Amino acid sequence: MLRLFAVFVLVFGLLTPVSAQEAVDNPRAETGGAQTLADILRRQADQKVDDTFRRSVTGDPDSAAPITAPLGTLGGQSDPDLWRALRYSTADITTQTRGPAAKTLIQDGGMWWLKFREGPLLTYGAGLLGVTLLLLALFYLFRGRIRIDGEKSGRTITRFSGVERFGHWLLAGSFLILGLTGLISLFGRKVLIPAFGHDAFSTLAIGTKWVHNNISWAFIAALVIIFVFWVAHNLPDRTDLKWMAEGGGIVGGGHPPAKKFNAGQKLIFWSTIILGASISLSGLSLLFPFEFNLFGATFAKLNDWGVPNWFGQDRLPYPLTPQEEMQYAQLWHAVVSFVLLSIIFAHIYIGSIGMEGAFDAMGSGDVEEQWAREHHSLWVDEVREAEIQQGKEA
Repeated sequence: MLRLFAVFVLVFGLLTPVSAQEAVDNPRAETGGAQTLADILRRQADQKVDDTFRRSVTGDPDSAAPITAPLGTLGGQSDPDLWRALRYSTADITTQTRGPAAKTLIQDGGMWWLKFREGPLLTYGAGLLGVTLLLLALFYLFRGRIRIDGEKSGRTITRFSGVERFGHWLLAGSFLILGLTGLISLFGRKVLIPAFGHDAFSTLAIGTKWVHNNISWAFIAALVIIFVFWVAHNLPDRTDLKWMAEGGGIVGGGHPPAKKFNAGQKLIFWSTIILGASISLSGLSLLFPFEFNLFGATFAKLNDWGVPNWFGQDRLPYPLTPQEEMQYAQLWHAVVSFVLLSIIFAHIYIGSIGMEGAFDAMGSGDVEEQWAREHHSLWVDEVREAEIQQGKEA
């Protein structure tokens, strides 16, 4: 009898004409409150659709059929109210797992993240690293190794102490390991599985994930060490303008005067500190899921300030589900890492085969005095002046 009554109500509702005024006031009146053709077309065009009419219909506890009633939202497996409640994370469900994401069973944002991760992220990331290596190879072919211009003196000058070199190599070693293991995680499914099979990649992926997670602490510690030791020497000054105007001596003849760090090295330093700190924050968010909500709060502030309008966008997505927070953190972590890795490739080139005498600074810590005078003449004068003052005091 109850089923017959439900069918009667449904048929009566479909046969009842909708007034013109009602259609204007409620554009979904003709569809019985469901989405319209305009909604479908906007969704197909990747435009924002106002889904309030669906989000709000997930069971009314004060109605005749509340969410827990036999005929309420939890009344049947095909109940649309139930699926809408699951989609918008408002359903009253009980799980054995505890945590912010435990009750989010349907999350729309996962698909665009997956497509971006498997497509543009891999394509443009690999392209950036490839182009960087190609440009460095071409530069070496045309420019060759930057040699010491003058006659070597046979005397050396201490450039970096043991603690400074320790911080540098801890940072460099940990970052290269993190970069390699990160690339394996990103490209493994497309490159390593076809080559070695699923079982071999599974073992490798488990190992690289463990290494990546634990080496990250060494990277963070080294970032702090080099910041403490070198920040005072990397503050911009007027000598940097002349150095950049003359191309650092890489193009043209001669080397412009520079202090302990020239403008190029300062750019490397601040890129490493800023991008490295950003990578560390997003990495901590991934190590401790849902503990640091970096993007939702940021998007809310940017929306309040109207920043998206500067780029012709409506609003940045907000609020974010816990899964979306992790997806944005993973993408940001990977993109910034690609950028910093390409910068470090250039740094490695200059500090090894690209410039004669440069590796000694981080190898033994002592450099040829003629090299130091050509590349950091102002710093050499400061060191010699300090030695003279110490001699007088002694």
